[in-house]
Formats: sequence, structure tokens, C-alpha cells
Amino acid sequence: MSANDRKTVVIDGANVAYEERSAGGKPKLANLLKVRRELEERGQEAVIIVDASLKYDIDDQEQLEKLIKSQQVRQVPAGTDADYFIIQFAHELDALIVTNDRYKDYAEQYPWVSDRRLPYMIVKGEVVLYEEQE
Repeated sequence: MSANDRKTVVIDGANVAYEERSAGGKPKLANLLKVRRELEERGQEAVIIVDASLKYDIDDQEQLEKLIKSQQVRQVPAGTDADYFIIQFAHELDALIVTNDRYKDYAEQYPWVSDRRLPYMIVKGEVVLYEEQE
């Protein structure tokens, strides 16, 4: 099954936010929105999951709070491991995960993770999703 065949994609919010930082070195909310838009343009539904601490670091705290309140961004409970929730959601939804994290701590428990990772780059605001050619 190729990446475009999967209708739901879980976005590792902190990983994506930190990919291309603001001039002040902060993780960028715009990264999350651009990756979500890229996936939606492909006909895929994006589920953005962030850890509770991201809202203290991100470049646009107010907008992130609004997205969390409207459930466009899902925030894991404080003090919990966001990676676990990201992997668990992807497992339940049979979804890909947009991340550059290899989740080595979970490789044994979730051997499918390496096959369903969708690495990416954000260069000068442009999103490039890496898909292996079959």
C-alpha cells in the first residue's frame, strides 16, 4: 500500500514544528499548517498531535491554543509521552506518521512503524514529503 492510499495521516506535531524554526529559534506553527494543507491537497485527513509543552515554546501560542480548543490540533495530557499517543493513533487508524523521528524505543512493540513513517523536509516554507518509489 503506497502512502497516497492511506486516507489518514498522523502528524508528529512537535517534530514538524521544530523542523524549520522562526528567526528567534522557536518552533513554527506554520510548519504544522503547511504539512496539514499538503496532506489535504492529496485527499488525506491529517490528525495533528502535540505534546503539552509545545504551547510554551511555539512562535504563535495564541493561535495554537485556538487550534487545540477547536480540536484541529490534539494535545496529549501533560506529563505523558506524545510519541506513544502518536503511534497508538496511527495503529488504531491504520495511518501513516509524518515525522523524522525513528521511534527506536517503540520499534519492538510496533514493528510496522518504520514502514509507515513518512519523512519530510521543510525548506524555505515548502513541504517535501519523502515517498519511496515502488
